[in-house]
Amino acid sequence: MEVINALGRRKSAVARVYVCTGKGNITINDRPLEEYFKEDTLRYIVRQPMEVTETLASFDIKANLDGGGIKGQAEALRLAIARALCKVDTEAYRPVLKSNGFLTRDAREVERKKPGQPGARRRFQFSKR
Repeated sequence: MEVINALGRRKSAVARVYVCTGKGNITINDRPLEEYFKEDTLRYIVRQPMEVTETLASFDIKANLDGGGIKGQAEALRLAIARALCKVDTEAYRPVLKSNGFLTRDAREVERKKPGQPGARRRFQFSKR
């Protein structure tokens, strides 16, 4: 099998993923998954698409992550892995991934700060006198 690549985004995080057949090694920015994501919840988020499709030990994944925070990066990586698995075998994996919501891009972004107020929606305290 040739190398399959996919892209995933979440907030301002971007994940580029390269998938090939292997033993289930996940490498992120030339570091193993356990070293890059210290928390178990983040590692769980990254592995979700492969656990659902039961391909945890079938593919090696090499990912490049940049931008955003650690949670946004994990969710961007989840989307990228799901998209790559879809390219590998559409008929087998797509229905399962789609029903679990792993192929949907979460489009929520941070709202910009407006002039004359301290945040996006927050106003300065009103003073009558």
